Amino acid sequence: MNSELPWWKDGVIYQIYPKSFQDTTGNGVGDINGITQRLDYLQTLGVDAIWITPMYVSPQIDNGYDVADYCAIDPAYGTLADFENLTAQAHQRGIRIVMDMVFNHSSTHHEWFKQSQDPASPYRDFYIWRDGDSAGGPPNNWRSKFGGGAWQWHEESGQYYLHLFATEQADLNWEHPPVREALKEICRFWAEKGVDGLRLDVVNLVSKQQDFPSDDSGDGRRFYTDGPRIHEFLQEFSRDVFTPLGLMTVGEMSSTQLEHCRRYAANDGSEISMTFNFHHLKVDYPNGDKWTKAAPDFVQLKQIFNQWQQGMHGHAWNALFWCNHDQPRIVTRFGEDGELRVPAAKMLAMVLHGMQGTPYIYQGEELGMTNPGFKHLEQYRDVESLNMFAELKAAGRSDAELLEILASKSRDNSRTPMQWDATPNAGFTSGTPWIAPCANFPQINTEQALADAGSVFYTYQHLIRLRKTLPVLTHGDYQDLAPANPQVWCYRRTWQHQQLTVMANLSNKMQTINTEPGLSDPLFSNYPDAPAAHSLRPFECFYRLEII
Repeated sequence: MNSELPWWKDGVIYQIYPKSFQDTTGNGVGDINGITQRLDYLQTLGVDAIWITPMYVSPQIDNGYDVADYCAIDPAYGTLADFENLTAQAHQRGIRIVMDMVFNHSSTHHEWFKQSQDPASPYRDFYIWRDGDSAGGPPNNWRSKFGGGAWQWHEESGQYYLHLFATEQADLNWEHPPVREALKEICRFWAEKGVDGLRLDVVNLVSKQQDFPSDDSGDGRRFYTDGPRIHEFLQEFSRDVFTPLGLMTVGEMSSTQLEHCRRYAANDGSEISMTFNFHHLKVDYPNGDKWTKAAPDFVQLKQIFNQWQQGMHGHAWNALFWCNHDQPRIVTRFGEDGELRVPAAKMLAMVLHGMQGTPYIYQGEELGMTNPGFKHLEQYRDVESLNMFAELKAAGRSDAELLEILASKSRDNSRTPMQWDATPNAGFTSGTPWIAPCANFPQINTEQALADAGSVFYTYQHLIRLRKTLPVLTHGDYQDLAPANPQVWCYRRTWQHQQLTVMANLSNKMQTINTEPGLSDPLFSNYPDAPAAHSLRPFECFYRLEII
């Protein structure tokens, strides 16, 4: 490990969705003490930090991304003292804490918004209020990302407020300097509690085009994505809070572009540490439509990674991920969750962890957890899924078709309880879980994984260790050696005298490959025996290291 590097450049971060991680009270909802209870497991895995999704006071319209008090822990998760204990216990184990900051919008239950409803209040400008159009309708035709329009009429004050997400998530007005100062104070508060980093939720949406034009060719996102003052705002936050407090920062960048991320995550540290982008997770969205089933386009997937690996190299830093709380389980999505689940999960891990950037592991990914395959609408909890079901049903699509789509695409696919063991409710709770566990938990759980030297868990553990001992993973460039092959992903990383080749079969069929003679044995493989010279078994993947 290079001690001159920031910790996150050869580190791996584990994402925790606390509601579904570990319940210690029997109320069916995960909690802070549950995370503390499982720190030894995370230490065994070897992660450098845990990113915890919001645990603030919230009415839970959007599972905590509707924050009613940024400086208070929701009683469902515990207390501030519980959080301070978690931080201390994690730090004792060499695990850092990354908190989620939801600064594009707050809950309409937040005191700021309550005050803002009075047009004479100093908090009126904390949010984006506008008069209707000449006919009394919304100020423009922007759409909410959760369905419907993005403006909500407020009868008492005679104006509309903007909500790019749920009606109960009112967008904050970053043009108003007191808003930015209030948000900086929140960052300082959590840094004083020992937080080491911040994940900034949809942060590239905070700067809106101030004439708020209607969009004649889309849903409005081009007028607020990577907006006119976004770089100015992030530089201000970096100067005033992120850099002085030594905080690692990762920005969730919705519908962003490479040229913006090269500035957001520039190596000079002038804005933030790294960026999440989602282009690679839209290769199964036909014509950009999430709510239509389609097979992933693996050639496009490789093109996207090639563009971002090469485009960011030497300029800025990537965050690498397959899974999070908003995405279906990757082994179901890009691999398979039947007999070949284990090699498929290992292959997907190895492909991602071979790239340049900071890898993120979402809870259960290290077990090869799958989508639950829910059959009934009553099993879903996600506001986006329920809204879209209603909207698409009204447009004439059948219940059967929509349930099939939800089983593939819903955010709830990743939100089922963490599978700890084969006891009832997967060891997650002694009560009734807030959402049902995946039915395969008796076969797929941490107890089983830790007892099996060939489990997906130990592949992830090895990949985490490898990143600290193999500098080419941190520093190397990226070359796709088979860009047009939809079944085989072969790329090469080169740095100084190290050359790492990653060879992966993306399919469940044997694939023929061309290999150069006289190469060294694989450094690491997802099959227990050596690969054949000119073929790849289903979902086979190996690393080959050459000294040049």
